[in-house]
Amino acid sequence: MRSLLLDTESWDLAIDTAGNIAVAADPYAMAQDAANACRLFQGELYFDTVPGVPYFQEILAQSPPLSLVKAYLVRAALRVPGVVSAQVFISEWSDRTLRGQVQIRDANGNISAAGF
Repeated sequence: MRSLLLDTESWDLAIDTAGNIAVAADPYAMAQDAANACRLFQGELYFDTVPGVPYFQEILAQSPPLSLVKAYLVRAALRVPGVVSAQVFISEWSDRTLRGQVQIRDANGNISAAGF
């Protein structure tokens, strides 16, 4: 699987050395897709409002236990095709900021990680 490579700081498209839009390959592409799934607000996806993390409904202004937040993020990562297991590490959770890393394992046993 291939995916457009996103800059890890701005989460915007990256450019390769030739000036073209950069492309990521597996296993990182799958980890990046899992990180995208963790960043997706439930209801935000226009054509399917089921996927995503219930940030508005369950997390923002609610202060749920960190274990519940991690469970939502793992559930979102597991929706990515090819991901068989996921683990989430939270590095910052303050005010309106949630940062961390999702580590995934694919069907071939490859482990990869991406920040969100």
